[in-house]
Amino acid sequence: MSETSPMPPPAPPASSGWGPVGKVRSPVAVIVFSFITFGIYFLVWTYKVFQELKDHTGEGVGGVFGLVIGLLIGIVNWFLLPSEIGNMYAKAGSPKPVSGVTGFWNFLPLIGTIIWLVKVQGALNRRWESLGA
Repeated sequence: MSETSPMPPPAPPASSGWGPVGKVRSPVAVIVFSFITFGIYFLVWTYKVFQELKDHTGEGVGGVFGLVIGLLIGIVNWFLLPSEIGNMYAKAGSPKPVSGVTGFWNFLPLIGTIIWLVKVQGALNRRWESLGA
């Protein structure tokens, strides 16, 4: 008499591994509100986008640490934020629309920062919109 091992229970359904979708924001509104509030809105935006990325992917520095970096050594976020966004796209199997290299736009006075923000927020918006936001 041969003994057969019992069948293991079926595996639970595969989880997508993704958390909640972030908020779609107008890059122009981010620029205008940041200007009107003397940069305070930009800090709020920084916190929110880093936290949304962390909540969605389960990876990254998150809102508080992203804000602290922004306050202490803001130049790091020029490269870190687009890098995290690019990694989110790569994790989803899509080409990276932005990467750490995108941070170099900020070295062009004023217009570079605007280009950077449009590229970064645009990449976030496309991801969130593709997921139904």
